[in-house]
Amino acid sequence: MYFDSHIHTEFSADSEMKAADALREAEKQGLGLVFTEHLDYDYPAEGEEEFIFDPAAYWAAYEPLRAEGRLSLGVEMGMMASAREKNAAFLRRAPFDFVLGSIHFLDVKDLYFPETFAGREKAEMYHEYFTVMRDEIYAHPFINALAHIDYIARNATFENPELSYGDFTDDIDAVLRALVETETVIEINTRRLGTPRGIKELAPVYRRYRELGGRYVTIGSDAHVPAGVGRHYERARALARAFDLQIVTFRAQKMQICE
Repeated sequence: MYFDSHIHTEFSADSEMKAADALREAEKQGLGLVFTEHLDYDYPAEGEEEFIFDPAAYWAAYEPLRAEGRLSLGVEMGMMASAREKNAAFLRRAPFDFVLGSIHFLDVKDLYFPETFAGREKAEMYHEYFTVMRDEIYAHPFINALAHIDYIARNATFENPELSYGDFTDDIDAVLRALVETETVIEINTRRLGTPRGIKELAPVYRRYRELGGRYVTIGSDAHVPAGVGRHYERARALARAFDLQIVTFRAQKMQICE
């Protein structure tokens, strides 16, 4: 079975999706799911830690749904230097199936908001983004996969927000080498696969990942609403096939081949 390995339900601060609705939509598409609720310590919102959930409550609510094998329970862990020890401690509080690492902030500023990009130069900001990503992959040896390598391009306000491989070759290569060296899988995030430009810009990244020795990918829609579950999944599968990358998911933090 193929899995959409990046799903947010009501345990994530920015989602109200019910587990039953997500599972119903996945069943229509013949997909399994991995819930990956947000954990972002030190969330930069007036000092409030908003993107944290109770792992015991999460496990108690969803473990009965997990038993049939079509659902795994994970976490999307925001990687920041200030959160390294807290992230590691959090994982000891529940037997998570999957740990997805991500970069959502730079200099304690949320990349979701346009004001984060004000006054910045694209080249130096993207260099910083990839440098932090590389460093945090090495500093988080307990993650199983890296989420949305292109996250910064989603909301960047630059005239051309794309992270074209040719423009950031050394920075992207450093991230990909870190993944290969730490045996961390890369995600094909489907959020920006709805346009030819998104596919065009991401394809060279996955090609290079394969050239450097990467073999495995997860596919994740990053869905926060039922309509987003499995979105553009076939395009992600095609991208994986194009570069001979094996689609996988995780159960009890052990890799499982999707077929």
